[in-house]
Amino acid sequence: MVIGIPKELKEQEYRVAGVPSGVYQWARRGHRVLVEKSAGVGIGFLDEDYRAAGAEIMDSPEAIFENAELIIKVKEPLLSECDLLRPGQILFTYLHLAANRILTEALRKTGATCIAYETVEVNRRLPLLEPMSEIAGRMSIIMGGYFLAKYAGGTGVLLGGVPGVLPGKVVVLGGGTAGVNAARMAMGLGADVTILEVDMERMRFLDITMHAAHTLFSSEGSLLELLPRIDLLIGAVLLPGARAPKLIRRDMLRLMRPGSVFVDIAIDQGGCAETSRPTTHGNPVFVEEGICHYCVSNMPGAYAQTATQALTNATHRFVETLADLGLSETLSRIPQLRSGVNIHEGEVTCEAVAKTFGLEYRERDFFKCS
Repeated sequence: MVIGIPKELKEQEYRVAGVPSGVYQWARRGHRVLVEKSAGVGIGFLDEDYRAAGAEIMDSPEAIFENAELIIKVKEPLLSECDLLRPGQILFTYLHLAANRILTEALRKTGATCIAYETVEVNRRLPLLEPMSEIAGRMSIIMGGYFLAKYAGGTGVLLGGVPGVLPGKVVVLGGGTAGVNAARMAMGLGADVTILEVDMERMRFLDITMHAAHTLFSSEGSLLELLPRIDLLIGAVLLPGARAPKLIRRDMLRLMRPGSVFVDIAIDQGGCAETSRPTTHGNPVFVEEGICHYCVSNMPGAYAQTATQALTNATHRFVETLADLGLSETLSRIPQLRSGVNIHEGEVTCEAVAKTFGLEYRERDFFKCS
């Protein structure tokens, strides 16, 4: 199969979907790998490294999309990239379609099969989303602590406190991968951490493994009680494939102290607050109701080298299998990958996306080898 790796076009996005070591393995298996010029240069992977691994360097995204059968990316395609997709191609990347109807419709028109990293589910886990959730969770505390500084517009609270001064209070909405990693980082700094969660079994797990954090059943009443005392609020809720629930209304934010910080990790799925809107690494924050909002939609891109290595560790075997066997045979042998197929030949095959936009939905069980 011909595998194509275009350069990411999103603003300040330096991650790349394939690393030279992965290209070497695919090329050894007889696949032709096309890499766009300078695709990895931002994190130290030079064109010469890819050539040495067996890739062909292409001068433009048009050349990649025209020749490749399997396109692997990091972020969702821009509309200009959608115009380059064609029927029969496979697109394998993060999509987050429930937050973007325009992109959903554009991808339907391509006729391509679009597989989303974030909805691939294996044994109730999301193995291709987890590495980025880990980074975003840890990063949320770094960024939140930074913007709590007085010169950055915050309250001037140091999360870890000092002897004789109480630490800052951090509340994490959601006890999944992102939430756990946020809590771990906050505890490491010495902050007072509370995790809100609705799954009782998950709370028992958190209680056993994270002794320094408090757990609390997530409800509006619990949140209303906590908000006036919070220094840093982390939104880490996730409904796989679906738009994030709006757990935080504007009037609820007014309960927080001015200068407090809210980091919305769920922004790539639409955000979990009524006031959230996507921002960029170049202009990461805005203030609503006196609260600093950090809503960067590609948070792990800030640590692009670490993120690329973590992502490609997770995606490599799926890319390899798709290239070895093709779409139909792969979905037959690895049925877990079917959960990642969001769009196939113009039809929406992710129920959560279809429900979000009121579109017709086709069951994924038609992916079978004849």
